[in-house]
Amino acid sequence: MLQPMKNTRWKDVDTLKKVLLAGWCVPSMLACLAATGMAAESATNAVTTRGDGSRTPGVHRIPLYAESLEAGKQGDKITKETDPALPFSIRGTCSECHIYKHDYDVIKKGWHFNAADPNVPAGRPGQPWIYADASTGTQIPLSYRAWPGTFRPEQVGMTPFQFTHRFGRQMPGGGVGEMDTKNDSEIPRQMVSGKLEINCLSCHDRDPAHDQAEVTGQVAKQNFRWAATASASFALVSGSAKEMDDTFDYLMPDMVSDEKKKPLVPTVTYQASAFDAKDQVVFNVSGKIPAERCYFCHSDINVDQCGNEKWHGDEDVHLTAGLTCVDCHREGLEHDTIRGYEGEVSTNAMAARTSCRGCHLGDENHRTEAGRLGAPVPEHKGIPTVHFERLSCTACHSGPWPGDTTFRVKTSQAHGLGSRTVNKHPNALPHVQYPVFAKATGATVAHLGGTMTQDAGKITPHKLIWPAYWGAITDDGKVRPLDLTVVKDMVGPALKGLPLTAAGDWAEIKETQVIDVLKALGGSVKEGKPVYVTGGTLYRLNEGGTLASYRDHPAAAPYAWPIAHNVRPAAQSLGVGKCTVCHATNSAFFFGKVPVDSPILAASNLVKTQYEFQQAPHGRTWAFAMSFVFRPWFKVVAIGSAGLIGIVLLLYGLRALGAVARVLAEQQE
Repeated sequence: MLQPMKNTRWKDVDTLKKVLLAGWCVPSMLACLAATGMAAESATNAVTTRGDGSRTPGVHRIPLYAESLEAGKQGDKITKETDPALPFSIRGTCSECHIYKHDYDVIKKGWHFNAADPNVPAGRPGQPWIYADASTGTQIPLSYRAWPGTFRPEQVGMTPFQFTHRFGRQMPGGGVGEMDTKNDSEIPRQMVSGKLEINCLSCHDRDPAHDQAEVTGQVAKQNFRWAATASASFALVSGSAKEMDDTFDYLMPDMVSDEKKKPLVPTVTYQASAFDAKDQVVFNVSGKIPAERCYFCHSDINVDQCGNEKWHGDEDVHLTAGLTCVDCHREGLEHDTIRGYEGEVSTNAMAARTSCRGCHLGDENHRTEAGRLGAPVPEHKGIPTVHFERLSCTACHSGPWPGDTTFRVKTSQAHGLGSRTVNKHPNALPHVQYPVFAKATGATVAHLGGTMTQDAGKITPHKLIWPAYWGAITDDGKVRPLDLTVVKDMVGPALKGLPLTAAGDWAEIKETQVIDVLKALGGSVKEGKPVYVTGGTLYRLNEGGTLASYRDHPAAAPYAWPIAHNVRPAAQSLGVGKCTVCHATNSAFFFGKVPVDSPILAASNLVKTQYEFQQAPHGRTWAFAMSFVFRPWFKVVAIGSAGLIGIVLLLYGLRALGAVARVLAEQQE
């Protein structure tokens, strides 16, 4: 507050007013300027981080920036003269427009990156990561999401760093790839390799020279901080961080004194012509992601029908019609990707409208939206409504036409399709089967103070694997898998001599060998007794040292996840033209065989039947299917009976009419 000055005489009252006004206005003006600056900054952020409605993709001519040594800061600018040439950081480079901290922190909460966040609802069970090792008889589904039937990586002793090294080949970065390791021995290794940042180019780069397969090679060499750079069309990366000592500093590569290791130093070579006069580089990126980018992580091939040749199979009918993946699986800056199943709980407002029902039929409140993007509106003439209550849309329209036995399928996520070192043999582990027509488990979500299960109970086609792992069973019957390091150190030597082949298939494990391994593991299992879970069976030692097997043990249950693609056209939908495609005593839908998969011969000879996964009793299912044999006769008898009754009624009607006529005639007389 202004204080009056002593011994001061103000000769001009107006002057006094001006001084007082100025004294009060200065702070107000400063506040206004600050507010204006904040408003301008907010407006700038809004312009640079959100779209303005134009469908024209922006030109991304931007400078490259290296990784910052200080968290939350932008690194040094990279030019064609930078020596040594550093890998560019996606986070630092994109921050020129996408404000460094804010946008990245929003994006990393998206579905592709948030698996390790315990606060994110798991959603409907999806495809797990599968650790497979024929030398130890292991095939185990892993996931950071709480999907029943999967194990968290830490349950098998796998750290985030190890998880990234093994499965980062088909990860878009971020999430687990950016987690700080808590393992003391891995801290220096993470300093050497860097972290696997979110790689925006994995999805958004439309440059035909973008090489996502190069990322798989960099991840295998623990070149995590170099992976995004290696995928770009204007850069080459050589060397291997995995071969460097724990003291290696990528900022001072010349400090490597070992002549043998110098050629292995991770090195970046940029194409000089990629830089313009301002040392900026053009990225051919767009929000309209081409299907080819999705395919690298989301391809599958029916090896029983097509071998490894994709041209033997048909593409999804939506892609053939001109749509692309992101027309249905939409997302905004939040990257809350729509998965596309009915009842999906999502912050994305488009979720309900982009499911099968949402596009083709519309939902109950938006019926007028049926036929979005030219989708045909089906009438389903003659199909009883019970089918829509008990079957998902995909039961009839998705996956391969079922056969007498399920097919073997290979997927990008499970088999590394598209990577440099993929095993192309059709029998390579893990063994995934489809289609298995099972009741969907749905996703448990909060609802009205309690929980409810979305999309549950409907019969849906699934992919399926039979877990195989070494574990321990406690007195209360709970089974947990053993650490993979223990399995490798103890089980591997005990099974030495297995007839392993380059095919990567199971090598037969005899029951006598299981006994030897369980005995060897006895001293390593601190809680409970060692067991082997495989092919739906749990094996353990009796008190006398003999092998006991427990078939259909809950811990050995198969893990299945729903499928949606490839979608077949309506003319090839299941059941088209006649009911007996499904309702027959030999139909694949109810009575097709699902082989049990295991390296133990006794278990691998077992089979399940489709109706078992639908929780349907055999007798009722068979009797109902048998009824369709006589249904044509029933129709003939019913139509004939109706005709006979009609004739009888007509005759009696004519006789009644004659009687009425006689009565009327008599009255007239």
